[in-house]
Amino acid sequence: MHFNFKGWLLQSMPMIQRSHLHPAFISAFLEGPASLGHDPKNILEQCDVDIRALTDEEYAINLTAFNRLIDYVWKLLDDEGGGFYTRPMKPGSFAMGCHASITTPNLRKALLRQARYTSLLQIGIESTLEEKGEEAIVTYLMENAKNLNPAFIITTLFIIRIRWASWIIDKPLLLERIHMTCDKPAWGELFDDIFPCRHYFNQPSNCIVFNKRFLDMPNAQTPQTLSDFLAHAPQGLLTHYQSDNSLTATVQRMLQNEDAIERLSFETVADRLHTTTQTLRRRLKEEGNTYQEIKDTVRRDMAVYHLVKLNTPINEIVTLMGFSEPSAFNRAFKKWTGMTPGHYREHHQPTPA
Repeated sequence: MHFNFKGWLLQSMPMIQRSHLHPAFISAFLEGPASLGHDPKNILEQCDVDIRALTDEEYAINLTAFNRLIDYVWKLLDDEGGGFYTRPMKPGSFAMGCHASITTPNLRKALLRQARYTSLLQIGIESTLEEKGEEAIVTYLMENAKNLNPAFIITTLFIIRIRWASWIIDKPLLLERIHMTCDKPAWGELFDDIFPCRHYFNQPSNCIVFNKRFLDMPNAQTPQTLSDFLAHAPQGLLTHYQSDNSLTATVQRMLQNEDAIERLSFETVADRLHTTTQTLRRRLKEEGNTYQEIKDTVRRDMAVYHLVKLNTPINEIVTLMGFSEPSAFNRAFKKWTGMTPGHYREHHQPTPA
């Protein structure tokens, strides 16, 4: 039985119809056309959006209105990048990138082909794929010659790429963490829904991290299914689907809120979700995950969080993670990340804001 990717995305529709976008997000979006001489006020008027949507949350627009705004700006600029990149991203560029990667055998090859295609566009965005220990790290290198809001560029880039990758394998991509070079944006409170993992800011690079087992998952899509996908992409990935409401993400959030996840049994999780263990196991399998894999992901994430964000002494982390001795934790951490805890902490300290 295949995971229903479209159904997973559409689960969040009732919530989205009630949701509104933070004024700072709209202001950031309009920095692109403004940098090319277009008056944001005129753009809002053309899209029937109250100017107060830029400053007052009481007048914040919903995602349907934002979709109109995106369409208008892209047509105005003839640019799917909205004026944010070093050169225009001509309409149809995203679609051609999807066509270029649709015949790849697995996610690894799809990511590498997308990286090559994006490089050929010469828009100031490059991406790399690294495999370290049990982790896959997709890093985005970004030129910001116009000095526009970096958080907006990174947020939208991550949303589109993560959801595209999930579509390719027809399963939700289980994120371990995301790193951003910028400060936490004003709309950062939405990140727990959009990116159900830890979020690190003022980091040396912009990257998404997930277990490398996903790289070998086969490409579940075809040229026929691509046509349906492109009917609403890429803007639909930003406006129609906001929260990751997959069961995997739900279980992941539950574990992240536990002080001692080692004591949280599978039976307890099923009971909290008002389902049976058999049903929970089956539904997680449909999404390409097991409870133990999700648990291991959260455990690794907690170790990194204490190591980098809280600067917790390594001996204390050993105890918190349930290891019997530091050497056992060191071995496990190096297997996870390809680095020792001390080396990892040294290379992932936040950069000055």
